[in-house]
Amino acid sequence: MKATEEIRLKIGRLAKGYVFTYCDFNTEVHGKESVIKALNRMAHNGEINKLSKGKFYKSESSRFGLLEPPHQQVVKDLLEKDSKLIGYLTGLSIYNQLSLTSQNSHIIEIGRNSPKSSLSRGVFKVKFVLQKNKITKTNIYHLQLLDSLKNLKLIPDTTNQDAIKRMKSLIKDLDKQAQSLLVSLSLKYSPATRALLGSILEDLKFDGSELAKLKASLNEVTTYKNYNIESVIKSSPNWGIL
Repeated sequence: MKATEEIRLKIGRLAKGYVFTYCDFNTEVHGKESVIKALNRMAHNGEINKLSKGKFYKSESSRFGLLEPPHQQVVKDLLEKDSKLIGYLTGLSIYNQLSLTSQNSHIIEIGRNSPKSSLSRGVFKVKFVLQKNKITKTNIYHLQLLDSLKNLKLIPDTTNQDAIKRMKSLIKDLDKQAQSLLVSLSLKYSPATRALLGSILEDLKFDGSELAKLKASLNEVTTYKNYNIESVIKSSPNWGIL
């Protein structure tokens, strides 16, 4: 079977939006260069879409036109390497998933434990945010929640009141163990983030000893201004949030 025919058959079995490279195909039989040429030819003919150099995907149609691949697919090689987790999605795409905003963006943010320069992939700009906590498969959601609290004022198409109300609902849905993990992870976040988390947990009648640990990490005379969330989080003044 010719390289293009074999590639076309395999692509037909891939999910829409799945991002692939020549490595996803049998290069031992047809050769790396033949596979690359075949993929580029198919992209030129409109059979597949080219994301960036060496990266392709099958587009999915909607009533608004062709859909771009999911952010997770665009940067999946930047989230795991050799089956080891090295990053997680954060930023606007996650705020959208958490129903904190209806907006989305071509800017993809990735949290990771070491600095890395921004890069481009087609229409997407990939930025990296330093995460001081060790990233594990079991704490990604907690880190995404804390990132959302940290950037509460920056979330577009919402108000502080609506965003914090949604955050309170999300944190309320966690069990006590998960809420305790949030407290532990928050100790490596900004004081304002810790104060916001503390005020939410106090409203939720969270364990007093855990709250005491969180409050002890803060300067008792520091205030965090321009949040105006007291109508939603009654305990916010107790944490210096104005």
